[in-house]
Amino acid sequence: MSNYRKLTAKEIAYLEAHNNTAEDWNRVHVSLKFSPVFIESVHFSGDIRLGAFDGIIELEGGIQLHSGLRRAVLHNCTIGDNVLIENVQNQIANYDIGAESVIRNINLLVVTGRSRFGNGTEVSVLNETGGREVMIYNQLSAHSAYLMALHRHRNGFAKRIRDMIERYSAEQESDHGRIGSHARILNCNLLRNLSIGDYAIVEGAARLENGTLNSCSSDPVYIGCNVIMQDFIVCSGARITDGAALVRCFVGQACRLGHLFSAHDSLFFSNCKFENGEACAIFAGPYTVSMHKSSLLIAGMFSFLNAGSGSNQSNHMYKLGPIHQGIVERGSKTTSDSYILWPARIGAFSLVMGRHVHHPDTSDLPFSYLIEREGETYLSPGVNLRSVGTVRDARKWPERDARKGAELLDCINFNLLSPYSIGKMLKAVDTLEHLQQVSGEASSVYSFQSTRITRPSLLRGLNLYRTAIVKFLGNSLIKRLEGDKFSSEEDMRQRLRPTSSIGSGEWIDLSGLIVPRTEVDALAAAVETGEISQVAQLNARFALWHANYYDMEWTWAIGIIERYFGVNRDTLTSIEVAKIVRSWQEAVISLDRMLYEDARKEFSISARIGFGVDGEDAAHSRQMDFESVRGCFESNPFVMEVCRHIEDKRALGDELLARLSLLDSSIETLGQNSQS
Repeated sequence: MSNYRKLTAKEIAYLEAHNNTAEDWNRVHVSLKFSPVFIESVHFSGDIRLGAFDGIIELEGGIQLHSGLRRAVLHNCTIGDNVLIENVQNQIANYDIGAESVIRNINLLVVTGRSRFGNGTEVSVLNETGGREVMIYNQLSAHSAYLMALHRHRNGFAKRIRDMIERYSAEQESDHGRIGSHARILNCNLLRNLSIGDYAIVEGAARLENGTLNSCSSDPVYIGCNVIMQDFIVCSGARITDGAALVRCFVGQACRLGHLFSAHDSLFFSNCKFENGEACAIFAGPYTVSMHKSSLLIAGMFSFLNAGSGSNQSNHMYKLGPIHQGIVERGSKTTSDSYILWPARIGAFSLVMGRHVHHPDTSDLPFSYLIEREGETYLSPGVNLRSVGTVRDARKWPERDARKGAELLDCINFNLLSPYSIGKMLKAVDTLEHLQQVSGEASSVYSFQSTRITRPSLLRGLNLYRTAIVKFLGNSLIKRLEGDKFSSEEDMRQRLRPTSSIGSGEWIDLSGLIVPRTEVDALAAAVETGEISQVAQLNARFALWHANYYDMEWTWAIGIIERYFGVNRDTLTSIEVAKIVRSWQEAVISLDRMLYEDARKEFSISARIGFGVDGEDAAHSRQMDFESVRGCFESNPFVMEVCRHIEDKRALGDELLARLSLLDSSIETLGQNSQS
């Protein structure tokens, strides 16, 4: 109270003369610079602290109003310097309001008893009937949520992590809410039990109850017209607008939800975009996108997903209730009117087209097409590796990261090829070869996990997977030797020795974070023993994994290189390295040429239908109209980038071959072959 004083008799008289009242003026304390001039028609009750009102507030459109309090009821509030509050229909109760904030034309803003402001709310993801609840809190990351939802079998871990979140949530509990500095709350109806961060904008919201808006100056939160939210946490940079309705939801950093989108018991992590449709009990990892009115995502786990119009899933088979769940691994797409009957698991970077009711599990066959034919699911393994859309997606994701805050909660690995996806491809090669052996190489159709694979699809998939494996292993090898000059083969081998003891074995996608399974097991053990006892330590461990990714990746890659190419890291020769580089060049160029041809389809004659509708010379008008809108194939930016990529990778391989030739002159002939 040292920075506050009681009102003087003269100030009380002035306030009462301007239609201000108080239950007890002795409980109203003011800052040392306080002046009562800009307070009018306000009723004070409880303990009140008022700052100075000596500044101008500029509103949208250039309108300027003096800070102050007008036409409001305030109960147990602390008001910071140069706040503008006016036209409060009911009351503002139990709030601390930061400097230079604006609250105008609202109905009600209150804290009713002690509140945790959404922290600790249990969200029943995946299984609507319970069993995979995730407790949301301000610092929740996609990776913590993944462990909470999917590692329930670790009883000690599950209990400890719940205890950690419970302790954190208890620390957030208060009988006073907070409105941060420079916040704007305009034209809202019912606002109860909220904590609102700095620079947040809430305008026209219909009802917000029991939640936190973790806004900050570098990345404000925006809540727009007619939004309804209950039991929620919203992270920095998120925008929720246009009648969106959310109940028991976590909204991650830089998410966009709007246009009447509705959801309950769902988690949305960094850079998700949802409009028009509906979500129920979903785990939407980073970059999950659904934009269409007829789309329903339900009881599924997704990340980097693009859901087409009418995408739908079912989690209820009318027996024991809505207990079924599904996983669509990272980077997948569902086409218009696609349907999946849970339980099912779809492999990474796959395309789902049609209706699939036989519970497929294609998790070990990534980059595939799942297509319905006469009620059956046909699988085309690996075919998405040659799709221009897949590569375009992988390149656009990091460019579309809209997070701006200093603290990024989700550690996102954007790599298309990684120990996670390549590990699955290695399994895929073994699986497809085993199918050939068991069913016979002459079989026309192979059965796999409730799907069918035609013989041409299987052979093509084997070729694509092997090519991608070589590309990744070559990428890792060349990156390790990039820019180095070695005086001997032992010097070269030294460059290739791992710098991390971590990385061997299976890798998993921890909802955006790609990490060795051994590290996840070690983390769970550290939580169980109490070594990790605070939620901040979880995020610190995730950040450490993310920072050390490439060191751990190389530990994994060199082990696979030994097995795949039949070499030994301790006796590896420059000739063996040169042969791997030559194979890498061929693989990269082969995949790039497939992308080039796939892109050409976008400029075919059939792609021009609908262009040149009013021209006299139909063919000429169509071509001219098409080129004016879409440009020429050769000058398309993506096509030009593919061509540059081919030349750059050829040159990169040749440069390394030239350095290796200093150790063994016979390598020169390998370099000459690259010009063919």
